[in-house]
Amino acid sequence: MRRSFGHIEVICGGMFSGKTEELLRRIRRAKIARQKVQIFKPRIDTRSLEVQSHDSHSVAAQIVDHALEISVWPETRIVAIDEVQFFDDAIVSVVSQLADKGHEVIVAGLDLDYRGNPFGPMPLLLAVAEVVTKLCAICVQCGQTASRTQRLTPDKDVIAIGASQMYEARCRFCHEKRYELCRTMTSYQP
Repeated sequence: MRRSFGHIEVICGGMFSGKTEELLRRIRRAKIARQKVQIFKPRIDTRSLEVQSHDSHSVAAQIVDHALEISVWPETRIVAIDEVQFFDDAIVSVVSQLADKGHEVIVAGLDLDYRGNPFGPMPLLLAVAEVVTKLCAICVQCGQTASRTQRLTPDKDVIAIGASQMYEARCRFCHEKRYELCRTMTSYQP
């Protein structure tokens, strides 16, 4: 009897780096292979009722308010979760349990918030994942590799849903740190 081994895979990076497009690519491949796929996204992302990339590719998703609402059928092989940074830390336990039951769990989300700080549960997910793919965009200021997301509006809330009208990709040097780093980080003066 063949045993099915599950695992956790994280696709992360800044906005406009292609995270959702990569998640959609993996979903398409799984469907071509006739694998049962379930797709989830948090209700807080009100831009669409589907998992949708910035280049308008999309797939239907189950909308959930909380990580503990994610319910997966036993025959499901692939569990895909987009915008995972919007969930609370319970998402780590949920995806770990799914992987322990033999599901391949692929999550996509921002690893850093607009201030350049680790975003929500992403540090924990990155730590427990077997596979991590970090994608980068192109800095709109200088054309270099962009790993940060610059907020263009004065809103100081960590979560502000938007796209190109509110955010742009920036490299480490062009990213404007308008607000202090998280309190757990210390300054280093070389």
